[in-house]
Amino acid sequence: MKRDNMLRQLDDSSMTWDIIVIGGGATGLGVGVDAAARGYRTLVLEQADFAQATSSRSTKLIHGGVRYLQQRNLALVMEALHERGLLLKNAPHLVFNQAFVVPDYKWWERPFYGVGLKIYDMLAGKLGFGKSKMLSRDTTLEYIPSLKHEGLRGGVIYHDGQFDDARLAVTLARTAADQGAAVLNHVKATGLIKDDSSIVKGVRARDELGRREYELKARAVINATGPFVDHLRSMDLPGSSRLIVPSQGVHLVLDHSFAPGETAVMVPHTDDGRIIFMVPWRDRVLVGTTDTLLDTPGMDPKPLQEEIDFLLTHARRYLARAPERADALSAFAGIRPLISGDTSARTSSLSRSHHLAISKSGLISIAGGKWTTYRKMAEDTVTQAAMFADLPERSCPTENLRLHGWIDQVDASNHLDAYGSDKEAVLGLGKEQPDLLEPLHPRLPYLRAEVIYGVRQEWAQTVYDVLAHRTRRLILDAKASVSVAPEVARLMAIELGRDQAWEQAQVSAFTRQAEAFLLDPP
Repeated sequence: MKRDNMLRQLDDSSMTWDIIVIGGGATGLGVGVDAAARGYRTLVLEQADFAQATSSRSTKLIHGGVRYLQQRNLALVMEALHERGLLLKNAPHLVFNQAFVVPDYKWWERPFYGVGLKIYDMLAGKLGFGKSKMLSRDTTLEYIPSLKHEGLRGGVIYHDGQFDDARLAVTLARTAADQGAAVLNHVKATGLIKDDSSIVKGVRARDELGRREYELKARAVINATGPFVDHLRSMDLPGSSRLIVPSQGVHLVLDHSFAPGETAVMVPHTDDGRIIFMVPWRDRVLVGTTDTLLDTPGMDPKPLQEEIDFLLTHARRYLARAPERADALSAFAGIRPLISGDTSARTSSLSRSHHLAISKSGLISIAGGKWTTYRKMAEDTVTQAAMFADLPERSCPTENLRLHGWIDQVDASNHLDAYGSDKEAVLGLGKEQPDLLEPLHPRLPYLRAEVIYGVRQEWAQTVYDVLAHRTRRLILDAKASVSVAPEVARLMAIELGRDQAWEQAQVSAFTRQAEAFLLDPP
């Protein structure tokens, strides 16, 4: 359904939604899919673009969490491994098997991590992605020829899942719409509507593009705003206790030549006790991540100098070709909404599990978690919301719900296969306009047709929506993305019926936003 048609549904003052979800990241979209699939009248509101603040800035892994195994959190590992297997089954066009090697430079590392990863295999059971095994020095270098040779003893290989986070977010939005939900980006919740008993009965919202205000009635309102969950809780009840501690994670993006091949590297122990990854993705290498406690989350977080230095330092310890600051094609920061605990402790020790809270006013807040467990978080949330709002009891169908575009024969190296069964529709745009099948930039594979498709079918409204989320140009090469912004604005203006002033404003806005991804902004 077109965005304008969904907006028109908000004009009906007699409408009472069963569930309004505030937040269009992994959790909010997952809740929207679940609620709509159960047959509840569902509305999802996102103040910016889908997955913009946090959910598009992950390490691109669907994983059980080797780190949580080290922390002996077996329940979280088992839940995540189960959900990992379900997501591979329900979205095989978006989730792929990724091999990881843990290099061994000390005599005890190979047997130690080998045993741990065998436990990881065992916990995955029938939903495992592949068996781990110990490797000789020569075999390790066959998998990762770019590793430093000096002192290398061998390694351990294991398997986890890889995905495109922003593409999965768009896919969830489309799946929710397929199930009957109204899903709106660039619509901000500005307040809560309460009855005479101070019980939440709806949401005030504003279309950030058209500037129109709405008052929307609902039987249940779900706060799924990720790192901003406490802001909405304070809007509901000033002085509410804090649910989350925001922690920033930064990734560097390097050219694939720094770690050629298709196998990732897992560094099991950094100077601050974290795990970092060097992962091949979209013909690049992602290096990350950091874990930096923040006081206040923001929509466009920026990497700190010390975070960049930390990642470069650890990459140089393991890669034969040492990356320098100038080698980074982009850097991006995301904010984890960790469940609050002892804030004097390292954030790596805080809980990655999820927490559900219902306030005295009836606002339902879901916090914490990660991409891998989004479906389970959504199931728990919708079940509680339905009970609270006295909605008809309906079982959750999402364990076996195929996501939009489902297709099981895909090529992980072809970015167009992330569209699944919609791939032919994207390519079909070039039948009458062959130039639409040309890449916008020689360093990136994304086609002009994807700009048009993003506007027509995936609710892209801004240049940033297209370059950051419908395609991954901004993350993969920030400078190249800035250079193609005027052409993207021109193509979008034709589709949206905008004028040249709109184009210029969009290019200016995107250029400012892109500075957060450039290590050395102009």
